[in-house]
Order: sequence, then structure tokens, then C-alpha cells
Amino acid sequence: MAGFNVNAARAQRLEALGRAWTFELDDDSFELPTELSRATARKLRDLDDNDVDGLLRLLLGEQQFALFERHEVTMQDIAAILEAYGKETGLGLGED
Repeated sequence: MAGFNVNAARAQRLEALGRAWTFELDDDSFELPTELSRATARKLRDLDDNDVDGLLRLLLGEQQFALFERHEVTMQDIAAILEAYGKETGLGLGED
């Protein structure tokens, strides 16, 4: 009897979601990962609960975060992005 195949499950998730989740803001497109490594999860855990910039910097990476910072973005915009991201990827970031 074969057990649970992690590689097959991962391949199935990546086929369904792709490697990146995208969103658009004004004329720019941004990508967030659909899967988080354990190292990234540790870094997320170490962030202060109110460190929105730290969360975005970690998920977007330095280059995309620098571009993101050029936009006038409200906390409601960020909450909407994170809510959509969580729903579509199963990564419930920014939720209590």
C-alpha cells in the first residue's frame, strides 16, 4: 500500500495554482508565491503582527516591494490583496 505522495500533491497544487499569484495595481503587475518555504514561514512568524511592510517585502521581494512602495496604497487595498491571495492560494496571511 502506497502512502501519501508529497511530490504528487505538490505537482497537483502547482498545476492548479501556478508558481505565482499575480495582482495588478495601476499599470504594474506583481507576483506573490503560491507556496511558501519553511524558511519563509519562519521569517513571517518572526515579523511583528503589525509589520505590513515587512510582510509585503518578504512576499514581494526587494525589487517588487520598491515598485509597490511608489504607489499610493491604503490599508484597505492591502487587506483586499491579502484576502484575495489567501482565498486563492489557501495561505491565510493577515488573518487572525
